[in-house]
Amino acid sequence: MLLFAQVIIGSVWIFHGLYSKLLRGIPRHRAIVARVIGERHADLATKAIGVGEIVLGLWVFSGWQRVPCAAVQTLALVSMNVLEIVLAADLLISAAGMVLLNAGFITMIWYWATSVRR
Repeated sequence: MLLFAQVIIGSVWIFHGLYSKLLRGIPRHRAIVARVIGERHADLATKAIGVGEIVLGLWVFSGWQRVPCAAVQTLALVSMNVLEIVLAADLLISAAGMVLLNAGFITMIWYWATSVRR
């Protein structure tokens, strides 16, 4: 089960970093970034966020320092969710749905981070 959680968590980060941000597969992500930091820097910031998300995914796949990795992921998700709800709620498909989905994702992250490997 831990390996399954690790693969899901790492894959989510890499998918959103690579496809949603770097390849612009979900244009709404860039629009949200533009709303938060301004249009002028949105392209560069979206790419930087994408690279950061890919790095998080690779960190998860490495299994190194799982608790600090989970803390960084939690901080990233909560920060992004708060900024998106406060500054770009109209661009979200469902703010409540996003929060619920990410609460489940954070639960999986902490399960993975704190479970003892056998």
